[in-house]
Amino acid sequence: MSDTETHGETDTSCGFIAVIGAPNAGKSTLVNTLVGTKVAIVSRKVQTTRTTLRGIAIDGRSQLVFIDTPGIFAPRRRLDRAMVEAAWGGAGDADLVLLVVDAAKGIDDDVERILAKLATTGVIPDAGAKSRRSGTSPDQGSHPLLLLALNKIDRVRKQELLALAAELNARIPFAATFMISALNADGVADLRAFLVRSVPPGPWHYPADEVSDAPLRMLAAEITREKIYDRLHDELPYESAVETTLWREEGNSVRIEQTIYVERDSQKAIVVGKGAAMIRQLSMEARKELAELLQRPVHLFLFVKVRGGWGDDPARYRALGLTFPKQ
Repeated sequence: MSDTETHGETDTSCGFIAVIGAPNAGKSTLVNTLVGTKVAIVSRKVQTTRTTLRGIAIDGRSQLVFIDTPGIFAPRRRLDRAMVEAAWGGAGDADLVLLVVDAAKGIDDDVERILAKLATTGVIPDAGAKSRRSGTSPDQGSHPLLLLALNKIDRVRKQELLALAAELNARIPFAATFMISALNADGVADLRAFLVRSVPPGPWHYPADEVSDAPLRMLAAEITREKIYDRLHDELPYESAVETTLWREEGNSVRIEQTIYVERDSQKAIVVGKGAAMIRQLSMEARKELAELLQRPVHLFLFVKVRGGWGDDPARYRALGLTFPKQ
């Protein structure tokens, strides 16, 4: 009998927590820290999360399902619009919404847009939200519980943090505010404890040993895409994608083939590198992390293809789990 079958509604709780914020606010780093393992890619390049990924954590009798959403920003391209729509879609489906703000940047244009959108989307908590600061479960049918996390607090003086928290809470009635450093895990334990107390009672949605609902093929592609951004974040634009085209079990090992799509021949040359040095480096780094993730040997083969205008191809959006915007 599975864990989801043995844990009944009377003694367990489970909730979906949407983690939203501007690009590079530290959302993916926070989700990885809360889950306790890597489920989302992290890069210096902004807007690297393209679709909503779920990370799953167990704490006592509570299951926390974190929805790591794309960064919310002013969209300029079709892919941008699809990413922002996915982010707000994740927020609309959640029991709790956690807004992550880079404390070092404060209330910039992207944060202003998010605050304005929150005020018009029905995500704003009800009048009783403040009374739930102790961390009791949201009422059925109520608005999602809206929380604030000021991230990267190690870069900001205390008085500036307090002023920023006060200003944001004056704009939006957050149920609780947390000051954290997702990278160093400072303050994250208090945030997680609050979430455990706040998720509604009910059965677990995922098995106890599952840390993400993303298929392994997608996670593998995300790992390779992270290595590309780490190595080529200045040279390569966002119009690139990675797809896992083959996943074959071979005894105790696995053979993985992936295709890296770029839009121009000049970009292909950058990814391949002189004498194929760059693609060998990318393959080595991705293969090492995949082997650690899968706990077995991995044979990874990378191919680079030029596909002009892939950002306007509906099939590519479906592969990313995004809705293709009509305009």
